[in-house]
Amino acid sequence: MTKPVVLIAEELSPATVEALGPDFDVVNVDGTDRPALLSAVASADAILVRSATQVDAEVLQAAKQLKVIARAGVGLDNVDIKAATAAGVMVVNAPTSNIISAAELTVGHILSLARHIPQAHEALSVGQWKRSAYTGTELFEKTVGIVGLGRIGALIAERLKGFGVSLVAYDPYVTSARAQQLGVQLVTLDELLAQADFLTIHMPKTPETTGMIGAEQLAKMKPTAYVINVARGGLIDEDALYGALEAKHIAGAGLDVFVQEPPKDSPLLSLPNVIVTPHLGASTDEAQEKAGVSVAKSVRLALAGELVPDAVNVAGGVIDPYVRPGLPLTEKLGQVFSALAHSPLTSVDVEVHGELSNYDVKVLRLAALKGIFTNVVSEPVSYVNAPLIAEQRGVEVRLLTDDVSDAYRNVVTLRGALSDGTQISVSGTLTGPKQVEKVVEINGFDLELPFAEHMIVFTYKDRPGIVATYGRLLGDAGINIAGLQIARDEEAGRALSVLSIDSPAPDELLTELHKEISADTLRNISLAV
Repeated sequence: MTKPVVLIAEELSPATVEALGPDFDVVNVDGTDRPALLSAVASADAILVRSATQVDAEVLQAAKQLKVIARAGVGLDNVDIKAATAAGVMVVNAPTSNIISAAELTVGHILSLARHIPQAHEALSVGQWKRSAYTGTELFEKTVGIVGLGRIGALIAERLKGFGVSLVAYDPYVTSARAQQLGVQLVTLDELLAQADFLTIHMPKTPETTGMIGAEQLAKMKPTAYVINVARGGLIDEDALYGALEAKHIAGAGLDVFVQEPPKDSPLLSLPNVIVTPHLGASTDEAQEKAGVSVAKSVRLALAGELVPDAVNVAGGVIDPYVRPGLPLTEKLGQVFSALAHSPLTSVDVEVHGELSNYDVKVLRLAALKGIFTNVVSEPVSYVNAPLIAEQRGVEVRLLTDDVSDAYRNVVTLRGALSDGTQISVSGTLTGPKQVEKVVEINGFDLELPFAEHMIVFTYKDRPGIVATYGRLLGDAGINIAGLQIARDEEAGRALSVLSIDSPAPDELLTELHKEISADTLRNISLAV
């Protein structure tokens, strides 16, 4: 069988090729050699690039069987996304590959500004011992204002806490609960400008954010304040910044990005109170390797027909890191849910309760459907075909969100109707620093038990001796009980037991167990983990 062809058009780390695995024919080409690129891409199913290779309409026209373009990095200026979308080609990048590197560089700029490190180095390197000229300021008890509390902004907040700073942030799309988690106070932009001793900006570049820190905003800052931009050139108005620095309306600036790169004849480069770096935000060995490995994994998913979290031009898009751990949890809930069903499913509600409801959780609907049908249909189930399977089976699916969750920070519930008129439900959550996946409700019975590969769920009349009975039967069969939880409905006189077992229970044992305890229902669950 012919393997899909993955074309690598620029130098990538060996870990990238390793992450692709043995299932592809990997072909290398110099992406800057246009004739060679056009020739090689004709037989490619996927192409991996960095920033030098231009993947435009001409390349797409030549690439008749191309399914995915992967950019090992964040920016996509060298990829014609519109043309790719029109051609039905998925575009992926590595949006989180450089976030730690960018956050650390930001902290480096803040420290360099506070202590004049580059200027002091330059003076001493030419023999000048100018201690008094470079008296700095401590970060301790200073206020750092973060404009944009996304992934990088949050990492910066976490890293700066150790310096004993006060953290304020402006981000209209972040909830106060999320900011509180990070130890950050949300304020208006004007309040941030007035309070900040150091302002660092981490916003996407859009028509609305371009120049958002201009002359008017800089005029509201303290004369002792510093501004830092390691995000995108143009978020800070460079002309206004030069004017504020020259007039000493602010104390200094740290810049890694510019409107024009390299910056030609920029007056900012001549100012003694400006520290500059040549767009080094992603320039670490670790970030480059993460980018390559990340897009290699995306290519594998795309060519397998799976959901690709980092696709930029298809439904789904980027999954927030806060939502991502809920995917395997919801898939497992779907598998338990389908195992509980004793007749065909007619409808299912995917309910998201708690803080998660403030995020884009549409992907959890796909995860639930994938879990529900994984052990039900013969064909492989993916995030791509699961909705189609539901539609073909006449299953109505709704996604419901609610920010109220009484017992846990977040709960995902699958609640469905069966063709015989009965309803079933199963709920789960993630607990503790290790985000342990747990079942917390089954058909109205409250419990809290980690998922296991092999589980038995049964209901029965609540009476003494039941635990001894099933313990003896499983023991006689040589099956170890790894976990156990009993939930009771005292008013109805019913109970539910959930057992986690080390190995699958054979059918004859389940039949005997059902008979011995006179179970109302008994379900054997084996998760595809």
